[in-house]
Amino acid sequence: MKLHWQILIALLLAVIAGRLSGTDGTLLGIPLYPVYVFIGALFMNALKMLIVPLIMSSIITGVAGIGDSRGLGRLGGKTLLFYMTTSLLAILIGLLFVNLLNPGIVNGEPARQVLGLSQEAAALATEKVQGRSASDLTDVFLSMVPPNVVAAAADGQMLGLIFFSLLFGFFMTRIDKETGSLLGRFWQGVADVMMGITTLIMKFAPLGVFGLVAKTVAGIGPEQLDDLAVSLGTFTLSVLLALAVHVLVTLPLMLIFVARVNPLRHYKAMMPALLTAFSTASSSATLPLTMECVQDNAKVSTRTSSFVLPLGATVNMDGTALYECVAAMFIAQAYGLELSLTTQFTVVLVALLTSVGVAGIPAASLVAITIILTTIGLPAEAIGLILAVDRILDMFRTSVNVFSDSCGAVIIARSEGEQGILKG
Repeated sequence: MKLHWQILIALLLAVIAGRLSGTDGTLLGIPLYPVYVFIGALFMNALKMLIVPLIMSSIITGVAGIGDSRGLGRLGGKTLLFYMTTSLLAILIGLLFVNLLNPGIVNGEPARQVLGLSQEAAALATEKVQGRSASDLTDVFLSMVPPNVVAAAADGQMLGLIFFSLLFGFFMTRIDKETGSLLGRFWQGVADVMMGITTLIMKFAPLGVFGLVAKTVAGIGPEQLDDLAVSLGTFTLSVLLALAVHVLVTLPLMLIFVARVNPLRHYKAMMPALLTAFSTASSSATLPLTMECVQDNAKVSTRTSSFVLPLGATVNMDGTALYECVAAMFIAQAYGLELSLTTQFTVVLVALLTSVGVAGIPAASLVAITIILTTIGLPAEAIGLILAVDRILDMFRTSVNVFSDSCGAVIIARSEGEQGILKG
């Protein structure tokens, strides 16, 4: 059975179990609520355990791979610039909608209690996050260059770790070939091992979701279930509206004004790939069809598409980056935190930097959200509830990712002087 169906079943069972047991229920004399708490905490600890080695190995191998693939010449530079620009725009659109709709606020109050978030965690988060002002912006950049990268990793200072990994991966391709190859094999081995561990942990995701959601439902009253549904519904709406604006406004405008092509023709050309991306929720699985649509329907050269599209499947995750930011802001709102512009800037920066190389890992968005929350000092205990709507949102954001990749291929092909693109 597919993992998302297992998670959905676990979610339904958790709602039933939490509702029936409450905080005082027992089974064979064993209190159930502490069991829910233990299972949820164990899953979250396992997820956090992955972060440092997974992030380092994924980003280092991802950046090294970019550096090795025909070099970061003119075509590579244009491609990375486009992907970083569209990811940044997607993130900003997501921030706009999450600040407009405030999914973490229910009936004028933070949804902390509705989402089952602990008072102690809320107080700790407030102490860590509140009070940051625009003057702290320098601290954000200082944290990108930690005096001790090992201490930064131990303290959860993800910005410093990510920046170090980006530099390490880049300069790994600039040293002598034999040493660079040896280092590359080492980090690729670490990445492969971490992929295996991540896959193993995600096999237990249904159990983790059961514990997290059962704990939440057990701790709230029946009248608050409606509020919980409203909060998650508004969160889902925020993500979908932001994705819609990006794919129906931002990217088409870039096609019109930068590539000077008809976006309607591009939608038509890419429809088979978009439908496949929506049904499979996998950019990698859709890549062969994406290349076929871009080459045969949009008439982009093989030279451009064979470089731009595989690279996009690695580093260009517009929809995912948008989703990560909305999720992090949603959790912050639920804790009752007013995040300063500095903290929101940190969210944007971390989402942008983690998009390099993290795309291929299992449950990439889940890991990335955990990284963002860790960076800004928020507990990650609300992630279990987000998983309740993750599958449907994954289908939409994967389609956005694929469409953005294809737009990149068209725009870069036009910038290279290719003719006849989307002409008929």
